[in-house]
Amino acid sequence: MKVHEIREKKAKVVYDMRQLVTKAEEEKRELTSDEVEQFTKMKGEIESLEAKEDRALFLDQQERSQPADKSFQTLEKKVTVLDALQAQLDGGVSGALREFNQETEMRTGKKAQGIYVPLSAFEKRDAQTTQTAAGIVPSDFYASEYIGPLRNSLLMRTLGIRTMTGLRGDVVIPKYKTGMTAGWVSENEALTKSGGSFQNVEMKPKHVGALTELSRQLIQQSSPDINSLVTDDISFVMADALDQAILSGDGVKEPLGILKTTGIQKGSLTDPTWESILKLSELLDVRNVENAKYITNPTVMRVLRSIEKSQGTAQYLATSNTIGDVGASITNQMAGKGLLLGDFSQYVLGIWSEVDLLVNPYAESAYNKGNVLVRALMTAGTACRNAEAFVHVDDLPTGEAG
Repeated sequence: MKVHEIREKKAKVVYDMRQLVTKAEEEKRELTSDEVEQFTKMKGEIESLEAKEDRALFLDQQERSQPADKSFQTLEKKVTVLDALQAQLDGGVSGALREFNQETEMRTGKKAQGIYVPLSAFEKRDAQTTQTAAGIVPSDFYASEYIGPLRNSLLMRTLGIRTMTGLRGDVVIPKYKTGMTAGWVSENEALTKSGGSFQNVEMKPKHVGALTELSRQLIQQSSPDINSLVTDDISFVMADALDQAILSGDGVKEPLGILKTTGIQKGSLTDPTWESILKLSELLDVRNVENAKYITNPTVMRVLRSIEKSQGTAQYLATSNTIGDVGASITNQMAGKGLLLGDFSQYVLGIWSEVDLLVNPYAESAYNKGNVLVRALMTAGTACRNAEAFVHVDDLPTGEAG
């Protein structure tokens, strides 16, 4: 029995107990012997349900703390967005898609309104993409020749961000704050007492969604090439919104992004030199931060790739994929935001609900054209383990950092 089912049953028993007592109070009398026996029996049932709830919560916690199930990861790879859409049109879910939904519902304790699709299915960035496929005729379609739009690179999860899945309630992560100290003493001098202190990092769910209209014929076409187009058409806005939130979410409707997190370090490149680049890494080195990476926009990279380490050496502050001697990624998600250096494993992405796809062929705007309206919803949140593991720079000269 799942936790929510136990709690619902327990609430029903408590309600019945309250009704029993209320009835006696209204009649201004004590409980009869039969009512006492009934009350005692329901009390025992409550205690039994509480024990079951404790066991279920313990097992859920243990399952969430286990390393990722390789068989589940393998199952994820077999699920496609097109399968989920077509299954809802055909009225039947089978194969890997059915197994994935059963496993996800068991882990989360929540049934999808539509069909669950793994977030990873939305992160496959194919070389050929399109925003609209209304004009494609299957018999003439060549995916290798299709010219799609140029889009921002979706990078944040590839940089090593920790991901927690199968979440239910708000997440509280204990964090070490200060610890014991040691000191030298003279003979007969007493040691100074010290102790550790801790704080909590909290993560709460936020919701992101998108609506799109697709042709019925496109969804029913089972070609793998069509799948990549449908996946891209639905997924890009979702993945883009998630990337933007991880980077600079406001913490209100959106998850709190790294750049908006209190406590991240500020660096400076008002005078971009080799020395100033080294100072950025030094800010992390003195905090014992390892595995740092840069993320920035094309303009910043152009500026840094044009400045020599020292005059006449033909060695520059940046190359196509490094700044200084640290790896760097480029994306227009950072447009106007300068440059960010940090250990991205110190940032946590929590997933309460995988992407829930719901197909509606009866929406007025789609129905009269024979199309279907597709809604995608996902629930996710973020938390920063150590804000000092990041350094933000937004003061490159001449305003070109943006």
